[in-house]
Amino acid sequence: MSILPQLELTHRLAPKIASLSDLKKKQLLENLADRVEENEDFILRENAKDLKNLPDSDPKKDRLRLTLERLKAICQSIRDVALLPDPSGRIILNTVLPNGLTLKKLAVPLGVVAVIYESRPNVTLDVTALCLRSGNAVVLRGGGDAWNSNKALVDIIHQTLLENNLPADLVTLLPPDRSLMHELLTATRYIDVLIPRGSDQLIQFVRQNATVPTIETGAGVVHLYVHSSGDLSKAISIAINAKTSRPSVCNALDCLLVDKKVAKSLLPQLGARLIDFKVEVHADSASYAILKKSGYPLLIEAEESDFGKEWLDFKLTIKVVSGLDEVLDHVAQFSSRHSESIVAEDQTALDRFLIEVDAAAVYANASTRFTDGGEFGLGAEIGISTQKLHARGPFALEKLVTEKWIVTGNGQIR
Repeated sequence: MSILPQLELTHRLAPKIASLSDLKKKQLLENLADRVEENEDFILRENAKDLKNLPDSDPKKDRLRLTLERLKAICQSIRDVALLPDPSGRIILNTVLPNGLTLKKLAVPLGVVAVIYESRPNVTLDVTALCLRSGNAVVLRGGGDAWNSNKALVDIIHQTLLENNLPADLVTLLPPDRSLMHELLTATRYIDVLIPRGSDQLIQFVRQNATVPTIETGAGVVHLYVHSSGDLSKAISIAINAKTSRPSVCNALDCLLVDKKVAKSLLPQLGARLIDFKVEVHADSASYAILKKSGYPLLIEAEESDFGKEWLDFKLTIKVVSGLDEVLDHVAQFSSRHSESIVAEDQTALDRFLIEVDAAAVYANASTRFTDGGEFGLGAEIGISTQKLHARGPFALEKLVTEKWIVTGNGQIR
């Protein structure tokens, strides 16, 4: 079995969506949101088949789960994307050279965007909406644990495309067969950009094996630093939100860094809130002593490997630090450059942290859970890019284009 014929077909059909008018693309997305809402029961039934195969203890189960509330939020996101300006077709430069040549630089679709992802069927709709709105064809390769959910969603996408007189193969769902991965990663003739979204293991595998140009949407090893000048009530609220509101996502808190001047006051108060969510704390020696004395029950002495770990669960590493310099060194060593936050009232400390920390999103006195395309007003996202070329942060509609030069002459030769 080879997936190359299907990839070739999607590549050949890509101009069909690239040439679609702005109004038609808006209508297409509005229709897609309508169809998803009309088929909610079917989608949830198929999702339930996938959920049966994961134990409740698996943190991926929350990522996999679809609910009526989540489907409604996804449909609203699709409609929000429809209302955003089309990034393709925009004239970036329009000039006439001294020799009479007219130069235009246009924003144009990338072509065929392939996304490899795990567990999260919402990505199927988010990616499709963003790619179609920007005039790109789509290749989706989800995980086997979400096959029934993804298949149901792509069936609805295909139905919507056909109802809008567009070929269904503008959106292709590949089987989660590992033996086919090599063909996808090396299909340079048919895939214009490849985006892995998932675990660090997945991302590293794609980086090491792909010849197709790749944009990483990296794992999130997220830190929160409570400075000695920080408002402790703010710090507790932010830490609880960042850790417990949805621990299985990439913008959730993994490591709390607490200045030694406020540790004895902050940690017992924080522990009284963390225990409500049964958060397992992996503490360095200083924080372990404080939390042990306060009677925190779910306490483990941290190992070196706990720093730099993305937990994706109700687990948290805590370290007491001597000041901002130590924090900057620690974050530089262990951060995945996704999202980092500081709680402080001292402006000098805030300025240094915001300027010197190298991450896609850096926060002052706010939860890292806001690192999200929808929260940033971008409609949706393909992922959070932690690299620096082409896209960084929420990889959304505006970044799904490249440039093309249009040169018009009247017989000029060089």
